[in-house]
Amino acid sequence: MRFAGLLVETGIKAGDRVAVLAQNSDHFYDAYFAIFWAGAIIVPLNTRLSVAELAFQIGDVGAALLIHGDGFEDSAAALHAQFPALKGLAFGEAAGTLRARIASCAMPEDANRADQDVAGIFYTGGTTGRPKGVMLTHRNLTSVADNLIMMIRFSPACVNLHCAPMFHLADIGLFTVTMTAGTHVFAPHLDADTIMRLVEAHKVTHVFTVPAVIDTLARTEAGQHDLSSLVMLGYGGSPMPEATLARAEARFPGMEFVQGFGMTEMPSITYLLPEDHRPGGPKLRSVGIPGYGYEIRVVDADDQEVPRGTIGEIVGRGPCVMAGYWNRPEETAQALRNGWMHSQDAGFMDEDGYVHITDRMKDMIVSGAENVYSVEVENALNLHPDVRESAVIGVPDEKWGERVHAIIVPNPGARLDEAALRDHVASHIARYKCPKSWEHRTDPLPRSAIGKILKADLRAPHWEGRTRRV
Repeated sequence: MRFAGLLVETGIKAGDRVAVLAQNSDHFYDAYFAIFWAGAIIVPLNTRLSVAELAFQIGDVGAALLIHGDGFEDSAAALHAQFPALKGLAFGEAAGTLRARIASCAMPEDANRADQDVAGIFYTGGTTGRPKGVMLTHRNLTSVADNLIMMIRFSPACVNLHCAPMFHLADIGLFTVTMTAGTHVFAPHLDADTIMRLVEAHKVTHVFTVPAVIDTLARTEAGQHDLSSLVMLGYGGSPMPEATLARAEARFPGMEFVQGFGMTEMPSITYLLPEDHRPGGPKLRSVGIPGYGYEIRVVDADDQEVPRGTIGEIVGRGPCVMAGYWNRPEETAQALRNGWMHSQDAGFMDEDGYVHITDRMKDMIVSGAENVYSVEVENALNLHPDVRESAVIGVPDEKWGERVHAIIVPNPGARLDEAALRDHVASHIARYKCPKSWEHRTDPLPRSAIGKILKADLRAPHWEGRTRRV
């Protein structure tokens, strides 16, 4: 914990916010626990965001220190220019002196943060176009890890590959594997080739990723890499297509599969366990059962629980539920009303207690496990002088589950070039949020009596004949 000593020498005090902008690495892992030891609050930053988006989060949370890894020197310089009081540290291969600096620091006393103290602020997209900082306490994080240990049965023999980004709560092994004295292996990028190479080199046993990557792994030839050490493939962000599961089971006989469902405000609240991952099984289209100590209900507009099999809003409570949104008391009260976290996901619970997601009550698009809020994209599109109105929806995509699809109505006489539009949008938001497909219309978009665009009508033709939206 000498890294914590360096933080203290830098001037970090209990309760200060420390932002981290880096790819997966052992340095990032060290930063998590050093920040906690020093009593500060970690703010992991999405590495795919633009400088403008990062600046909003830095300013919103009032970060005292920015730690950046290799490849983010330009972004860090731009952020320091915008926030002159923001302190800075660098780690990675280009910062070889950091280890020496840490080694010379005295190890401070543990700040002994309490269960209810905020451990991290994790930004999530917002329906108003601005992300919200989700405050998770030390109890939140340890309760999620405890649940994973019980539900997925981690042990000291686990060799976990961190291929989900460490800025995201999808990287479930961060605390769980530490608590069970397992081994950590870090993948800087989420791609099948990197995963296979690291699995072979380090005899990885557990990988948690997205269905699209599992499908790629399943399509590899058996002799290409030695993947015999793998015992579990976990996934989230979207359901596992039955064809992918069948292909993966054939490629990896005896493999255990597990799905986790949750949200930043309420991580890993349900689990679809290995015994439910039978091709054609009745529960495969569900997201599983609640974890230990977690409660889930499906409620109507008056927050009254509905009968099993009836669609409503999924709400939950338990030790994993966030403390609230950073500096947003009204939105916190709305999300946590009546003591339940309101997910704004629509679904139902079957007679066996399995939760099924049928739609998203917000217009959120889940593309390759990344959340994209349509209003953010629409706000960027509508800044273009030739766009009269726009609507952004999620449409089916065989690889990513959903892709971002833009429906554009141009101004009279305007001719819109899709490449130019994409560059325009990318100048305002992260490129992964930019539309991947386009539709041009001359008629106005359909609207309700109060003027709201009827996105359900726009989505319907794309999802016709499908039993479930992602």
